[in-house]
Amino acid sequence: MATHRVLAVRAWFSAAAVVALSFGAAVATSAAAEPAAADGRPGSTAAAPPSEAAALSAKLQTYLFDAARAGHVAMLKEFISARYKLDTRDAKGYTPLILAAYHGHEDAVRLLIEAGADPCAQDNRGNTALMGAIFKAEVGVARLLMAAGCNPDQRNAAGQTPAMYAALFGRLELLQALKTQGADLRASDAAGNTAEGLAQGRVSTVPPASP
Repeated sequence: MATHRVLAVRAWFSAAAVVALSFGAAVATSAAAEPAAADGRPGSTAAAPPSEAAALSAKLQTYLFDAARAGHVAMLKEFISARYKLDTRDAKGYTPLILAAYHGHEDAVRLLIEAGADPCAQDNRGNTALMGAIFKAEVGVARLLMAAGCNPDQRNAAGQTPAMYAALFGRLELLQALKTQGADLRASDAAGNTAEGLAQGRVSTVPPASP
């Protein structure tokens, strides 16, 4: 099934079926385009009808997100080769990199970062790929993301930082690495928690009173 999907995606892209979603538009080129030229580049194409373009866009996105969840490197390479927009988001704001990190696929995470995917992207709740990797105890993935240059004190919508995640879930090795990177262990979230306090078992779920 996975091989079938790779071949299907390759066929669409080689026929210039590159969804214009990648360029911020809502039109895709036709999957029934002329054959590729001798140099391997797509031939001339006609615009697909809107309904056909939308269906193609939805299918390609489904394949992209499924590949990220499964860590299917061969499939991801097809999207990268086609210059598909790697920071495409699903309804929850997840990018392929966030999904690959959460599911512990180190090779996929490395590939996406090297291809230009944004390692600092946040989902609809402000959580990052690094926060997901820390939560799932994916140490190798977390270290890849920590080396990607994001702010070590990047916060989600609740004001939580990667260091707070590491402290709360007992990922002490990662907590120390974040501290070495300059993470502020005394920064507090909306409930008044700090990484230092969480590491010592002090957890508050009640926001501090307004001054």
